[in-house]
Order: sequence, then C-alpha cells, then structure tokens
Amino acid sequence: MENEIRRVLISVTDKRGIVDFAKELKKFNVEILSTGGTADRLRQSGINVVDVSDYTGFPEMMDGRLKTLHPKIHGGLLALRDNEEHVKSAEKHGINMIDMVVINLYRFEDTVAKEGCTLEDAVENIDIGGPAMLRAAAKNYRFVTVVTDPDDYPKILEEMNECNGKISEATNFALATRTFQLTARYDAAISNYLGTLTPEGKKEFSETYTMQFTKAQDLRYGENPHQKAAFYREKDISFPSVSNARQLQGKELSYNNIMDSDAAWQMAYDFELPAAVIMKHSNPCGTATSSDDILEAYKKAMETDPVSAFGGIVAFNRRIDKKTAEEIAKIFLEVVIAPAFDKDAIDILSTKKNMRILEIPSSAGNRPADYDYRRVVGGLLIQERDNISENIKNAQVVTQRTPTEDECQALDFAWHVVKHVKSNAIVFSTKNQLVGVGAGQMSRVDSVKIARMKANLPTEGTVLASDAFFPFRDGVDMAAEAGVTAIIQPGGSIRDEETIKAADEHGIAMIFTGKRHFRH
Repeated sequence: MENEIRRVLISVTDKRGIVDFAKELKKFNVEILSTGGTADRLRQSGINVVDVSDYTGFPEMMDGRLKTLHPKIHGGLLALRDNEEHVKSAEKHGINMIDMVVINLYRFEDTVAKEGCTLEDAVENIDIGGPAMLRAAAKNYRFVTVVTDPDDYPKILEEMNECNGKISEATNFALATRTFQLTARYDAAISNYLGTLTPEGKKEFSETYTMQFTKAQDLRYGENPHQKAAFYREKDISFPSVSNARQLQGKELSYNNIMDSDAAWQMAYDFELPAAVIMKHSNPCGTATSSDDILEAYKKAMETDPVSAFGGIVAFNRRIDKKTAEEIAKIFLEVVIAPAFDKDAIDILSTKKNMRILEIPSSAGNRPADYDYRRVVGGLLIQERDNISENIKNAQVVTQRTPTEDECQALDFAWHVVKHVKSNAIVFSTKNQLVGVGAGQMSRVDSVKIARMKANLPTEGTVLASDAFFPFRDGVDMAAEAGVTAIIQPGGSIRDEETIKAADEHGIAMIFTGKRHFRH
C-alpha cells in the first residue's frame, strides 16, 4: 500500500533545509499548511502556504498555545481512509485529509540545560500541539507520513520521485516508530527535569527516572557466547568517548571490547601528559606518561606487564605517529584507541587486519558531568560520575616525613591510576610508570601482595596508592618490605594512628586525601 501526498502540514523549530524541501514538495502539487515562523519563512522564500488558522477558521491565540489543537487538524490526521464512516464524518464536517506532517518540537532539553533556566522558561518550552500531531500522524501510519528529522528530507523526496508522489507503508511505519521514540524521549526529559523540582528547591534525583538510548549495533554475543547482546548509545554525545568513536579498521567490536575500551579511554583521558594505558578485563596492566613522547609512554606502559598486555586494549591521549604504530604492531592487541592517527600509522596498523582501530573525536566537549548507571535485578543504581581530580598538594601529610618533590609526582601519578582499578585496589608506581597492580581482592593486604608479586619492574623506591584506607598496619608493613617510600590513601580508618605509626617506623611518608575511589 502506498500513500499519495496531496496535503502537508509543516511546523518546524529546526528550519534546516525546510525551504528546499517545501519547494520540492510543491513540484508534486501538494497544498502546504503551516504556522507562525515556519509559514513566514516559507512565504519569504516564495512558497505559497495556507495558515492553519485560515484552514481551521479558528484564530491562533493564547500566545500560540492554541493553534493546531482542532478537529480539522486531528481529524485530517486520524481518519482511516478505508473506513467509510470516517470518510463520511470528515466530509460532513469539512475535514480534509492531511497526508504528511513535518514537525519538530520545542527545544525543551536545550532550554533547561541553560544556566539560570527558570521553571517558567521550562514550562513555556513544553510542546503540546507538536507531540499531539506527531502521535496522531504516527498512529495512522498507513495513511500519513510523519517527518521529524531534516536528515530524512532527501530520502522522502527520492521515494516520492520514484513512486509518483507516493510513500510506501513500510517507510511510513519506520518513520512512525521513530516518531514514538522521539516523543518518548521528549516526555522523559520533561518528567526527569520536573521531578527534580520541589518547593524547597532543586533536588538531585527525581522520583522516577526514564532513559532512552539508540541502538548502535547488534553484537555477536555478550560477555559469553551463550548471551545475546547489543550496544546502545546516547542520542547526543558531546564529549570524547568510545560511544562516538569512529572505527577505522578491524573486526566488529565485541561486548567485552567495548567494556574494556571504555575503561581504557576513561583512564587515558584522565592524564594531562601524553599517556598510554593498556587494559585487560577492565583493569590496567600497564600505564605510563611522558613529558612529550607518546612512543616513550607506550614502551614504558608495556614494561609494566608484557605478558598480560598480550591480547589487551591500549588507549592513548595523543595522536599516533608512524614510530608508535610500528611498536604497537609488534604485539597482538585487540583494540587501539587514540584521538587521531597519522596516515603512515594507519598504513602500518592496517597489516593487522583483525586489530580494531578506534579514533576518538577530539573536537567533542569536556568530560561528562552526568551519571553512571548500574543495572541490578529489579532496579537501577544511579550515581554521579567519579570525576573528582584532587590536587595532592592539598592532601594532609600525616607522617613525620613529608614526601619529596619526586615522591609527590609519583603519588599524583599513582592516585590517577588507582582510581581506575577494581576495588580493593593497590598500585605501585614511579612518577611516570605503573609498576604493580593488585585489583579486586576481598582483603586489602592481599591486593598489596598481588601488586608486589605482579611487578615486572623493581618495587624498591616506588610509591603506593590505595583506593581506600588501610584497616590494619599489615598493608603498610608489606609495602615497606617491597621498598615503598611513600603512600597515598584516603584515610578515615579507626586504626589510622596504627597505620601512621607503622609508616613512621619504616621511614615512609604518607598523605591522606580524604577522598575514596572505590570502583566495583
């Protein structure tokens, strides 16, 4: 079944391409109904339109709040053309069929994102007529074409040209589905925002929370081959992330690739100096920085644990050049991530056909300040992102000895790393290189043991970072055995004095940040 387009209603906030689209529609001898600023724009471009108020015989009023909510509009959208009773009712009341609507909604999300937005501003930008017309048109998709995205104009015109001014039911159904997805997202934004407002002021979390993500791809399977999976992304991503990365080559990303790539990029993005991060099962097995050489950072990161690095994921926060690509190509890696790649680098990495290359958009905005979500059976956990970046110079020195300048640089590096290690987390490091990692243990002292055991480099003269406080002195004693000279930790244990005493006995400098970085 095909729908012939004879009458179109156009009312758009986003006016990109609307004049050219309307001109092309006119070639099919369609009548165009329009409102307000859209009608003005079309007339100024020489396109003849009929005002909705003239069509309905009812004036626009109440500052534009009432203009399209009328039986001649909604009857023209909802009438079933193959239902005799509907057709007779329309004829009796002078209702003409509307075959296409081209509508986008008031920019509610943009409005509430502005600093200083008031409740009155927000409420005035809640669209009523637009969603009503969209839902009516989408419900009657067999007979009405509903267009909400300017990017769809060329495809609509192409089909009309091929089908003598008609649109197929299959196209209408696809457009209708996307329309209901749009109105669901729009209503969710309104609900989420208004739900944070109380007479006392704005609260952090609404009583209900609704999210919408768009499917980027079906995945071959989930964490394991017997699990089905898909990858969804946010509609508008304004910051550098794996979700809006461009895959330059390699096999399709798997569920585990995406999880580990996200962890690797978040960590690399945390460093200001050129940095390389090698990730395995969402834990770093190599990390290093360099003052100006990304190749040096990568080589030093690889020294941390070259065995675990095999089959891992590496993320860089700088452009990859030819020499770095040559070094990368020496080992099997699942994914390589960077803000940019030189052409020579791509040529070299292209010899590794299965290696996935992800280019992160460097033009995107700053780190997101929104929420992390964790699904549990029957519920959802929502929290602010752990974006805090402490200046360790503001940390409290709790031992007799104050860290040296070199130790402070090493403690700062270690603190950046430990934040990205699964709890309980312990890392040994120098001022620019990860030396040992103890991750995800039930006992903190076991994490210290594992970090020391896994160290491929000497631990003598390193510093140690702990994502949470030491509950006993045994972790400090073991760190001293490993040759650690300084420790950074949050503090806050009832046995802090015991831990401080142990550090003093060993001549270790220790600082408390007052901030914990659990990662589960």
